[in-house]
Amino acid sequence: PINGFLFRKIRESEVTVAANEPLFELGDPTKLEVLVEMLSEDAAKVSPGDPASFREWGGDRILQGVVRRVEPFGFTKISALGIEEQRVNVILDFTDPPAAWQRLGHGYRVDVSIQVWEAKDVLRLPIGAMFRQRNQWAVYRVDAEGIVHPQPVEIGHINNLEAEVTAGLSDNAVVILHPSDRIQKGMKVISRDRDET
Repeated sequence: PINGFLFRKIRESEVTVAANEPLFELGDPTKLEVLVEMLSEDAAKVSPGDPASFREWGGDRILQGVVRRVEPFGFTKISALGIEEQRVNVILDFTDPPAAWQRLGHGYRVDVSIQVWEAKDVLRLPIGAMFRQRNQWAVYRVDAEGIVHPQPVEIGHINNLEAEVTAGLSDNAVVILHPSDRIQKGMKVISRDRDET
C-alpha cells in the first residue's frame, strides 16, 4: 500500500490475466527522481554525489540535483541511427525544494548536465581550434606579427565545447578557430572581429 496516484492503467477492460501480471502503475509525484540512460563510457566518469542541473524541462529556471546512483550493469540499446550502444542508468535526485519542480511529472523529459570535474584557473581552449598532428593535439598559434605556427598542446579534461590545456600554450596566446586546410606554417594572417560581416 502506498499514498499516491494512479499513473497508468495497463489493462483497460475485463480480461483473464496471468499471475503477477501488472494491471496498473501507482506512484507518488512528490518523490520524483530522474533516470538518465547514459553511454557507458560517459557513465564511467560519473560518481554518486556529483552535482547536476536540469534544463529544458518547461520551467523558466535551471533546476539543481545530485547523482544518487550509477547502476552497476549496462544494457544494449539501438540508437535513432540504428547503432548498438551500451547504456547505463544513472539516477539523480532533486536538491531544489519540491515547489521548484512540482510541475514535473512521471515520464517528463529534461536535459541533464552532470559535473564530473571542477578546477579553478584553468586554461581553456575551444575544441574547434584543435586538430591532430602526428598522433597528438595541436593548434595554429598566431604570434604578435600575425605569423602562423603549428603548436603541439597537451590536453587534460575535455567536453563537447572546450578542452583543458595542461601544456603548450600561454593564457594570452592567439589561436586560429576552425582552421581550414589552406592554413600553413609561416603564412601571415589578419585577425577579424567577430562582429564584422
